[in-house]
Amino acid sequence: MFDTVESFYRPGTVREALRLLQNGKTRARVVAGGTDLVVEGEQSIRVLIDITHAGLSYIRRRGKTWVIGATTTMAAIENSPAIRALAGGILARAAATCGSVQIRNMATLGGNLANGSPAADTATPLLALDAEVVLANARGRRKIPLTAFYNGLRKTTTGKALIVEVAIPALPRGGRWSFQKLGRTESDISLVNAAAGLQLDSQGRVKWARIALGAVASTPIRAVEAENLLAGRKMDESTLAVVCDEVAREVRPISDVRAAAEYRREMCRVLVRRALEECAGGTGCSL
Repeated sequence: MFDTVESFYRPGTVREALRLLQNGKTRARVVAGGTDLVVEGEQSIRVLIDITHAGLSYIRRRGKTWVIGATTTMAAIENSPAIRALAGGILARAAATCGSVQIRNMATLGGNLANGSPAADTATPLLALDAEVVLANARGRRKIPLTAFYNGLRKTTTGKALIVEVAIPALPRGGRWSFQKLGRTESDISLVNAAAGLQLDSQGRVKWARIALGAVASTPIRAVEAENLLAGRKMDESTLAVVCDEVAREVRPISDVRAAAEYRREMCRVLVRRALEECAGGTGCSL
């Protein structure tokens, strides 16, 4: 698979990794778990830079923010008590669907995002959580919202920068959360996935809502108009119908070997409804 590779490096620091990446120019690729890179089989790669020893495997609290290092595996996220307790465990639940046990033991959070796939299972809960990506280059580090990280199909804003961590800011109190996934099998890539969060007031009206979807556009997306429609409304069957119709208008699915565009559009309605019903049920609201 890597018969064109001429050099392999395993730097011990982010600074060293960045230097190697810069020197390798367009021929160098960063690798951690390698579960996406191996499948691609890209023939232009001449230099591989393994960053698994660069100190980027961690889950920690920094003030009110949770930060997850880029080489943290899906298995570590899935089994972390802190992440399982965060936002109803939606990120842990998403990580637990990322392939087989063997894949989850290798695949990393940074790699799942850097691959740029619109079906990335961790991207939707992270979008719903208003997560930010921390990038490092020769000039230092910068933080960008995950909403600005993707700029097209399998295109990200990394350039020659390196993803070093993902930051999840303090969440609004009182929210309930849900992650939903539809795949051909339990461990298969998503045909559609959705993450949602909301909070209801004492009258059953929505104080705030977040809805994110994957595999239904060129990038993972936030359904902003649907979120706005929910705000101030009483959570009932009528509201659910209106919001799910709006979600179906916002998505831009394609047809491929795994599913037709119209099927994906209809499944957006189904998954968002399930997610919102789960969130509302967690507040004691019955639908």
